[in-house]
Order: sequence, then structure tokens, then C-alpha cells
Amino acid sequence: MNQMKRKAAARIALVTLAMAALASPLAWYVSRENAEEEVVALAQEEARRVLRREQALRLDGAQAREHAGLAARQLAGGLFDIAEIYGPDGSKLAETVTPQGEQVEAALPKHGVPRYAEAFYERLTLATGEQVLRVFVPLREAPAGGPVTGYFEGVRVLPQWQTDQIFSDALVVGLMVCLASLVCGAAMYPVVVHLVGENERKAREVLESHIAMMEALGRAIAKRDSDTGAHNYRVAWVSALLGEALGLKGAAMQSLILGSFLHDAGKIGIPDAILLKPGRLDEDEMRTMRTHVRQGEEIVSGAGWLDGARDVVACHHEKWDGTGYPQGLAGEAIPLAARIFAVADVFDALSSRRPYKQPLPPEEVLGILLEGRGSHFDPMVLDVFVPMAAALRQQLDGQDEDAVKALMETMVVRHFDILTA
Repeated sequence: MNQMKRKAAARIALVTLAMAALASPLAWYVSRENAEEEVVALAQEEARRVLRREQALRLDGAQAREHAGLAARQLAGGLFDIAEIYGPDGSKLAETVTPQGEQVEAALPKHGVPRYAEAFYERLTLATGEQVLRVFVPLREAPAGGPVTGYFEGVRVLPQWQTDQIFSDALVVGLMVCLASLVCGAAMYPVVVHLVGENERKAREVLESHIAMMEALGRAIAKRDSDTGAHNYRVAWVSALLGEALGLKGAAMQSLILGSFLHDAGKIGIPDAILLKPGRLDEDEMRTMRTHVRQGEEIVSGAGWLDGARDVVACHHEKWDGTGYPQGLAGEAIPLAARIFAVADVFDALSSRRPYKQPLPPEEVLGILLEGRGSHFDPMVLDVFVPMAAALRQQLDGQDEDAVKALMETMVVRHFDILTA
């Protein structure tokens, strides 16, 4: 399993477990509430039935207290352990309490004169651990919407079997929801992994085409300049190693590699008579040669994926002390990628064999680099590079274009997230 699939599996597992952890307690809670509400609804309906039968729905007549007493006695001992009936003014007309109701009555919170217009209930846990449902029902002669003619309040001490039943039923629902979440996650996994694999494959193809385009453009530039193209691979690889040592990652590292490989893109627009002239360029020719920086910036700017190369392409001839071109930038006004590349480019130019020169000895190369510290090169970047120089020189000496291309490909795989199968 590759990294992308491992990430997908981990995320699906995380989401599934989170859903189970959140949904299961919620389902348990809702199921328990529904079970309690069913008990309360049954109690309320039974209370209305008894009150209607005993003519205790209207409690302002001469026989109101008698009817209320009959109804209270019938309600207590069935669904309720305490049955209280109040008149429309809130005065208590009757109360019946079972032995179990007497044990809990003192622990119940007191309330004022009833004045509520809608039925409701309370769930209480007493200090003794007993579960109590307290039901409040406004009485009306009309089925709905009529005036309140009295109040019924009932207390039911839930027997242990009923408490256990409510809890176990809610627990079963919670566990079923948990299992459903896990099964859903397991069912989703192969689908998501397939989609991730397809997306990964297409992204890899697009990225590989971009890399191929970069290499083709780099080789075209190199051929235009009578070079084999190995210079582009070497200088991009050295720049990437130096970038790693300086902590560059992600888009910053990708921009450095792109810019290093395409730094001389603008030379495509320089006339052959100047670009290929074997001798020293005169002042006018040098002025024309220097336009390759602007032309290179125009080539990569706005070119989508290649736009990341702009910092190096536009600033690779700037110098730390401001004497470079074309903008005369100085110090940290020069993008870090361009300051890194400047060290790598000069190092490779001095260390490599060219048709018109032999490579300089390592100590002479270092001497030239150190002479440019604080003038041509960023002192911080150069100080990081110097300890690396000997190992880099040893690894690059004698390597042909294919060999340095292979080195560069390891950097591309590492920093452009091209995954191997």
C-alpha cells in the first residue's frame, strides 16, 4: 500500500471512528429519551382517561373535590405512585400516595401554584439513586384548545426492571448505530481507495508531463548554447541539495529546481552571432546577451506550472552587493532561490569541463567562491555550501549526462511527490 492509499485508509478509519464515537452516544441518548417519552405519553393518556371517566376534567363545581378524589385514588397505584389533582385556580383538591410514593415525596423539589398551559415532564434522579418521572398535565374539557379547567400532577417511581429495559434498549440502538458506522466505513474504503488511486495516477501523469516539458525546454536551451544539457541537471541537483540544507520544502523547493533547470531559457532569443561567438563580447553584444534574463522571465511568466521558475530566471545574475543585473537588487531583496542558484551555478561552471577550458582544482574553486562572499554571494548561503563542496565535486566528477540526469530524477521524485507504484 503506497502513501496515498495509507493516508486514505487512515482518514476513512478516523472519520468512521469519529462518526461511531459521536453517533452512538447520541443514538443512545435519543433512544432513551424516546422510551421515557413513550412512558410519559402512556401515563398522560391514562390520566386523561381516568379523569374523564370520573368526571374530573371540570373541577369548579360542587362535586369537584369528590370527583378529584375518586380519580386520584384510581391513578395512584397503577401508573403513578403520587397522584395530585388541582382546581383551575391552582388549589389542591385531592392527593393519593402509595407507600413507595411516600418514600420519595419528601425528596421531590417543591413547586408553586400550577399555571402551565401545556403538558410536560421532568426526569429526576434522587439521592437514593431512584429514577422518577414527574408528569404535569393541564386539564381541558375540549379535546384541544379549550380553557384549562384543572391540573393533574403524577409521580412515577421507575421500577428497576423498567430503568434497565430503557437503558438496554437505548444501548442496543447505540451499538447498532456504531456497527452501521463501521460497516459504512468498511464499505467506503475500496471505493475511496480506487478513486484515490485514479486521482493519483492522473496527477502523476500530469506532473510527469510537466517534468518532461521542463526537461525538453532545458535541453533545447542547452543545445542552442552548444552544451550537452548536463549543466542544467548538475546545477539543478546542486541547488536542490543546498536548498535542502537550508530547509526549503514544498513549493519553495519546487520553484528552486524549476528555476535552476530553466535559468537560461531566455538564451533562445539571443542571436547565434552573439550566443556562439568564440571570443569576448564587445559592449553592445554584452548588452544584448544580458537581455536573456528579461526574455527568460517573459517565457516562464504566466506559463502555468513553469511560472514557479521566475525567481531564479529573473534574478540569477543579481549579486549580493547590488552590482548584478538586470535590476541591481542587493541583499535579501534578491529571492532566496536565486541566491542559492548563484552559488551552485558558479560552482558548477568552475568545476566542469567545457570545450574551451579544463575544470579548476577544488581548492581553487573554493577560493574563488570565498572571494565572492558578501559581494557576489549571500554569506549565509555560501557558509552552508562550503562544507558540502568537496563531497559534491567528488560525486559529480566524471559523470555523463545520463548519470547526472539520474541524480536529478531522485530530487524530482522527492520534492514533486511523484510516487512509485
